Amino acid sequence: MNLQLARLLHLASPALPVGAFSYSQGLEWAVESGAVTNEALAQQWISDALHFALARCEAPALIGLMRAWQAGDSAEVQRLNAEFIATRETAELRAETLQMGYSLARLLRDLPDMPDRIRETHAGMTEIAFPTAWAAAAAHWQLGEEDAATTYLWAWLENQVMAAVKLVPLGQTAGQRMLVALSPALTQLAATAIERADAQDWENFTPGMTLASSQHETQYTRLFRS
Repeated sequence: MNLQLARLLHLASPALPVGAFSYSQGLEWAVESGAVTNEALAQQWISDALHFALARCEAPALIGLMRAWQAGDSAEVQRLNAEFIATRETAELRAETLQMGYSLARLLRDLPDMPDRIRETHAGMTEIAFPTAWAAAAAHWQLGEEDAATTYLWAWLENQVMAAVKLVPLGQTAGQRMLVALSPALTQLAATAIERADAQDWENFTPGMTLASSQHETQYTRLFRS
């Protein structure tokens, strides 16, 4: 098997012990409020978040961080990490990326093939965003930017679809239909993320998602942590 393919599958796997399955990023409140009540609405919600949040902010940050890790520029890693954390507009979104980043950094620390410079850079950071830790692994494993961005977007998409299946609720076949419908856009969205990283043009204007996340903080009954 191609080793790089195996590495991509490793990073995209729901078995990666970072707790991604426990977050909905406001989707749970959207269901509770009646904004998302069926498959079509769930697909639209996820598609909007994918296009306007992930491809415009999180994925470009990932690419920028990969480049900083590849260059061995710890100061730039820390700068981009702080900049990304500043884009998390609610307490839950901030806690999510920090918890997942901490968990992944701890995992990378225990993997035997990770170089000391990654461990040392992580050790010098009080807060580690999830894209920062993910980018460290992708850079060390010499994954291509387009493949890495596509894989990162796929992992997010799969997690959101499975959250929708549980919350709306929907059947497993509906979840698969959404994945088939939304996944063709990933290649172009990855290219968009790379272009934005080239221009250092991150944009995180997602008021609907932010409102949903903030409302979720006080939601009475919850399955998810965001």
